Amino acid sequence: MGKVTDEQGEGVEAASLVIKGTTYGVASDQQGIYRFKELKAGTYQIRVSRVGMSSQELALYVKENETTTLNIQLRSENKDFQEVVVTGQFEPQSLRQSVFQVRTIELERIQARAATSLVGVLNTELGIRFSNDPALGTSDIQLMGMAGRNVKILLDGVPMLDRGDTRESLNQIDINTIARIEIVEGPMSVSYGSDALAGVINIITKKPGAERLSVMARVQEESVGEEYAPFTGKGSHIESANLTWQKKGWFVSAGGTRNDFGGWQGYSATRTQDWHGKAQGLGNGIVGYTGKTFNIRYRLDGLHEKINALGAVNTNTNRALDQNFITRRLMHQGQAEWKANDRFSLNAVAAYTDYSRRTQSTVIDLNTGRRTLSTDQGQQDLSRFENVMFRTTAQYKLSSAVSLQPGLELNRDHASGARISGTPSITDMALYVSSEIRPVSGLVLRPGLRFIRNSAYDAPPVIPSLNTKFSLTKKLDVRLAYARGFRSPALRELYFSFFDASHSIAGNPNLKAEYSNSFNGSLSWLALQEKTVYLSSTLTGFYNDFHDLIGYGNDPTDPKIMRTVNIDRFKTTGLTLNNVLQWKDLKTNFGYSYIGRFNQLSSSRDLPEFVWSSEINANVIYTVKPSRTQINLFYKYAGKRTSYQTTADLQTQLAETADYHWLDLSLSQPVFKVLTLQGGVKNLLNVTRLNNTATESGSAHSTNGPIPMSYGRSYFLGLTFNWSQH
Repeated sequence: MGKVTDEQGEGVEAASLVIKGTTYGVASDQQGIYRFKELKAGTYQIRVSRVGMSSQELALYVKENETTTLNIQLRSENKDFQEVVVTGQFEPQSLRQSVFQVRTIELERIQARAATSLVGVLNTELGIRFSNDPALGTSDIQLMGMAGRNVKILLDGVPMLDRGDTRESLNQIDINTIARIEIVEGPMSVSYGSDALAGVINIITKKPGAERLSVMARVQEESVGEEYAPFTGKGSHIESANLTWQKKGWFVSAGGTRNDFGGWQGYSATRTQDWHGKAQGLGNGIVGYTGKTFNIRYRLDGLHEKINALGAVNTNTNRALDQNFITRRLMHQGQAEWKANDRFSLNAVAAYTDYSRRTQSTVIDLNTGRRTLSTDQGQQDLSRFENVMFRTTAQYKLSSAVSLQPGLELNRDHASGARISGTPSITDMALYVSSEIRPVSGLVLRPGLRFIRNSAYDAPPVIPSLNTKFSLTKKLDVRLAYARGFRSPALRELYFSFFDASHSIAGNPNLKAEYSNSFNGSLSWLALQEKTVYLSSTLTGFYNDFHDLIGYGNDPTDPKIMRTVNIDRFKTTGLTLNNVLQWKDLKTNFGYSYIGRFNQLSSSRDLPEFVWSSEINANVIYTVKPSRTQINLFYKYAGKRTSYQTTADLQTQLAETADYHWLDLSLSQPVFKVLTLQGGVKNLLNVTRLNNTATESGSAHSTNGPIPMSYGRSYFLGLTFNWSQH
């Protein structure tokens, strides 16, 4: 055991200590304390690293029946700025060494956002936008111009299950359990299969540190626009707690979070709300064992969510139709890793998700207050979705220059419900193999192949990819990649139907599988790396060509119905520039993106092939010493989005969705050793709705008219408690 400190003797949290040649490692706690469990007598080489600090390799001498103490000091230098990533990697490795271009959001930035969901963390990231459906109380993500159905959401590498074609799961993950987020843009179909056409967002959860017992509790109160009531009702209220215990390699953790959002009346002059109220209960439990060469863990995540949609009053009867959307999710996952030696390792993942969403419609008589279930057609529904997945992957080093990674994956989806035809199931089996080849110094090649068999479709015989990395100098890297993406239609697109006052959506059992050819490249430059200054820039370009992309279009037999269809062609292209600057106690990343989306009318009319939009962002964290006050600023400008559309008289018009500026500001202050006080303002510029003259023809939901973005400027105050015992 021992303590990791900086030059001032302050404890360094989240330092990684790994015994070389094994998978066994620990992390320092909030006070910088670390502890290795049950090491036999002998000499061990350990590597100590922490983002933004110098790394060290040193010897640890363990004597029989004695407690060995080794204190370690890390320098706050940027000479070894190597953040570790895991998404798509053969084994955890530094960000600079990865053959993929990976974006990361570290724990410090997640905590600085004081977010209640992942949307509040990702909304100022380049290339990411969110859309909201007020009728259903849900939101969806867009990544690099592509809709959420083409984005793979992973929780510790395990796919999240969504009932529809939107990524609601991003709002259904406990923000308090997240350690970091990794984003890989571009197809990852060889590694992760279907749905990974636009990219992958991998949510990495917190793992036990060095402490034997730790307790975390958080409470945060937030206004919703100008609406607020303490601890319940109007406003946003979050309470969370977690307990972790470990001994001799075994660990147990349990936690829960309550999110209570009272809704927002907004511009509505009736009892209906512009933003529906939502109550969430989230729970999680983990049990596992960490050894020198073998790790195993089981994790359970549970969700109960209730969205309350108040209806308008019928003035003739003084009655109103209210709806509750009730979601339940249980996600089980087991993971194991075994390292036989320095050349061979094996890992396996098994998961089962049980997901249901109930629509409960009631009629309330406002004269008497009596509430009864609605008997109208389609007003009551229960849809259930289940997913079983298994994946096993081996890593074998043939030599110092060649590594091989074969794997096997099985996915089975099942659905049932009144809005689903029958009780359909789809089974997808895949065999994949990739290799990392280093023929010469400074060059890495990673070819990959995925062989697929689908129970519903004749899948392509093989899905290829090729990623390359060239180190031109010690400070200049080039990455070039090609990948072919594949996505079989999901159960929701084949058989799901939904009809109410605002929606007329039908599935299509005759859909074809969609595929893409994608090209991307990046240039990474380590511009400055001095004792207290670090500056890097990455310029990325991409081009995606999609065929038979699944979207929504009017049913030719009934134009009032939106039906899933295969769009003949769709493309996206663009450039992004990301910069990271660290100077003493200032940490910032800032960038620019320019993204083009395919104009469907360009093939038949004299119009540009792409319509373009730009984005600018900046995330700034500054720590004031010695008080350790942290000042956080998060900004994004999202440029207007244009589209060419055909009017009723077959004329072409240019429609657009307005641009906007988003700004969050927060302060955090440690109080004593175990408390942190945090407060600030979100959406400082008070963005609520965007002017919009476009109708999104590829969407299931009409978006003509103003687009809801937020409930306006809000203020928050929170308190976090962290205590640990060694």
